Amino acid sequence: MKAIVVQDQAGGTAGMTLAERPEPAAAINDVVVRVHASGWISTELEWPSTWTDRAGRDRAPSIPGHELAGVVTSLGYGTTGLSVGERVFGIADWHRDGSLAEYVAIEARNLAPLPDDLDVTVGASLPISGLTAWQGLFQHGRLKSGQSVLAHGAAGAVGTMVTQLAREAGAHVIGTGRAADRAKALDFGAHEFVDLEKDALEDVGAVDLVFDVIGGDIQQRSAAMIKAGGSLVSIVGPVEAAPADGRVVDFVVEADRGQLTEIARRVQDGRLRTNIGTTTTLDDAVATFNSTERAKGKTVVLIKP
Repeated sequence: MKAIVVQDQAGGTAGMTLAERPEPAAAINDVVVRVHASGWISTELEWPSTWTDRAGRDRAPSIPGHELAGVVTSLGYGTTGLSVGERVFGIADWHRDGSLAEYVAIEARNLAPLPDDLDVTVGASLPISGLTAWQGLFQHGRLKSGQSVLAHGAAGAVGTMVTQLAREAGAHVIGTGRAADRAKALDFGAHEFVDLEKDALEDVGAVDLVFDVIGGDIQQRSAAMIKAGGSLVSIVGPVEAAPADGRVVDFVVEADRGQLTEIARRVQDGRLRTNIGTTTTLDDAVATFNSTERAKGKTVVLIKP
C-alpha cells in the first residue's frame, strides 16, 4: 500500500516520503480500515509517540496521521461492534502506525459509525478536534449553562469546536486570536473576540473557564482571570500557571465512540460545523505539509482513489 513515512525526527515534514509499505493485519479486537480521508495535525512529528512505542523503543520508520474516515475491510479475532463494509471514523492509536496510508489497523473501540449523509472529508476532520473540545469543556472543565468561556485560538480547528459546543451548552464565549481571525471566530459563534496582539486580554474580566491551546505568557495571564471555583483546561502540556482558587487540568484526548456519535449527530442536524482549511491528496500531501502558508483550519488528506 501507499503511505506517508517518517524516518528522522530532526528532518520534520521535510523528511516525509511517500513509500510502499506492507498492508497491516488486524490483531485481537482490531479492524483494518480502508482509509478514505485522514486529518493532519502539524505538531504531530513533535510527539514522542510518533517515534517510540509504549515501551520507549524506536519504531521508525513510522506512518503518522491519527484522524480517519473510511470503510472496514476486515475484523480481528474477537472484534465486536463493527462489521465489514461499515463506514467509520475515529482516532488511530498514538503509538501505532497511523492513517496517512491506504489502510490502517486500529482498535474497534476507537471508531464510531460514520453516518451515510456525512462526507468522509468531514468525518476525518472531526475526531481529534471534536473530542478535544468535548472532553475539555464537559469532562474536564465541567461547563454549565450560564458560565463564561475564554477560548484561545478560536479560529483554529479545535477552537471553532470549543466555541460552538460551549455556545450550544449555554455559555458566553470570548474567542481570542490574531486580527485576521476575528471574522471566523465570530462566524463560528463567539460572542466577543480579543485580538491578542492589540487588545488588552484582561479587559474581558473574570471568566469561569479558560480553554488554553497556547501556553506561556497567555496561559499565565489567563489563569489570573479565572473566577473562584473555575477551571483552566490546557492541551499544551503541563500547566505552568494556576488560578488562585480554581482547578487546573491538562489532558490528552481519548477516543470515545459515544462522544464521536454525539458530535456526528450535531453535524448532521446543523448544530456543529467543521473547520476544514486545506484538502489535498496522498500524492501531494508531503508538499502540502511543507507549505509555509499558515494553516487556517483542519488539513484533510483524501486517500480514496
